[in-house]
Amino acid sequence: MTRERWTIDRIPDQSGRIAVVTGAASGVGLATARALAMRGGEVILAVRDMERGRRAAAAITAAAPHARLDVRPLDLADLDSVRSFAAELRERRSRLDLLVNNAGIMAPPRSLSPQGHELQFATNHLGHFALTGLLLDRLAADGNSRVVTVSSPNHRQGRIAFDDLDGERAYSPMGHYNQSKLANAAFGLHLHRLLARADSPVRSVLAHPGYVATNLQKETPVGMVRLLYGRLLAPLAQKPADGALPILYAATEPTVKGGEFIAPGGTGELRGAPTRVAAAERASDEATGRRLWDVSEELTGVGFTLPTAV
Repeated sequence: MTRERWTIDRIPDQSGRIAVVTGAASGVGLATARALAMRGGEVILAVRDMERGRRAAAAITAAAPHARLDVRPLDLADLDSVRSFAAELRERRSRLDLLVNNAGIMAPPRSLSPQGHELQFATNHLGHFALTGLLLDRLAADGNSRVVTVSSPNHRQGRIAFDDLDGERAYSPMGHYNQSKLANAAFGLHLHRLLARADSPVRSVLAHPGYVATNLQKETPVGMVRLLYGRLLAPLAQKPADGALPILYAATEPTVKGGEFIAPGGTGELRGAPTRVAAAERASDEATGRRLWDVSEELTGVGFTLPTAV
């Protein structure tokens, strides 16, 4: 655990660095984008709702008048949207320094993405898998470029049903949320393995915010989940600015290494100062990571070109 509480004041100067943060219109994503911008970084807010995105940018600018922000539409559930976002970004930017795979949805009734995949798996995992693959070669080879994939303490309860990923035979709103968060962790760790084997300067790091009071719980249409997480347990939740700290630590702390997992250090990893934790055994299993990778390439049609040391 870090010896003293780590705060945004300890984020290194981000001047000259370019970051993409998904789900930056609210909650932990907004807090992450705000902190990076306040430390001088240029931040691309990738948002599903452009009006909310513009309001988020205005809130950041109010706190940091000189913030360099760019709001762009991205619906991670729709692979066509992911491809459009990546293509436009590639036209406008020759390099990136940081990709924060943060956006997510939680516990909706069973529904499918435009490409026919279960919505949580599509949004939380497949969209980020495709986005990372399409942007990976833009990450600057400066020795400090990173992909931070945001998981959840719920990944420890997750199981990946490779024979029923879309929940056609059996669907559980929270079970499939947990599956998607386990997929986030397994993806981030397998990406680290591949980058390390390619001797790439890009680091793949995992993080999770713990338990945070955000729209993720409040807006879920499942009543019991909304009641439990959005109301009954809300007094125990962290504020988004506190939940963003492990993500910001993973994204900026110079001592962080590829393959590490940063999370709150308190009981159950629900709250507390950023610390290094171990992922669940299922997330760390290389065979699971390889199988998930192969399935994800097939479902998204996106392959990876791994940056190597220059």
